[in-house]
Amino acid sequence: MAVNRYDDTRAWYAISTYSGHEDKVMDSIKQRLGSPEFEGKIFDCLVPKEKRIEIKNGKRKVVDKKIFQGYVLVEMKLSDETWYIIRNTPGVTGFVGTDTRPTPVSEKEIAKIKKRMGVEDPKFSVNYEIGEVVSIVDGPFKGFDGSISEIDSVKGKLKVMVSMFGRETPVELDALQVKQI
Repeated sequence: MAVNRYDDTRAWYAISTYSGHEDKVMDSIKQRLGSPEFEGKIFDCLVPKEKRIEIKNGKRKVVDKKIFQGYVLVEMKLSDETWYIIRNTPGVTGFVGTDTRPTPVSEKEIAKIKKRMGVEDPKFSVNYEIGEVVSIVDGPFKGFDGSISEIDSVKGKLKVMVSMFGRETPVELDALQVKQI
């Protein structure tokens, strides 16, 4: 019987994957979770994602974005066997850690990640000030510049004064439709 060089306690580990293969790696590991050979060894697997708001073709969409591109989290008891199983999963490039020893992710960090993933309402980040001049990058007023006259940080909306036909016209825009000059 092989000597176990690892700590045999249940913990979360970060594994690196080829970029874009995170979901495939997670699905591959999760498919094997139900089998008797993994019982009590590998418990869970997840790709940390959060909801974000994007604007495409003038329409607002809520999308899931990966928090850590190229990484998957696995909850398991680290042993030679589980290390080998995870390391040889297609798309996995290795464990995160020092030298050849994987480092567990702290419970505090896992709690932060899960909390961030569990947020249902996507957050708006409005980093603008009233009077600031911005350039409109999306929608029917694309290409125009204007100054911000109002900010609604709850809804992520801005009122921008745009100069059209020689006069200032207020235009309500999503914060994602403008960029700082």
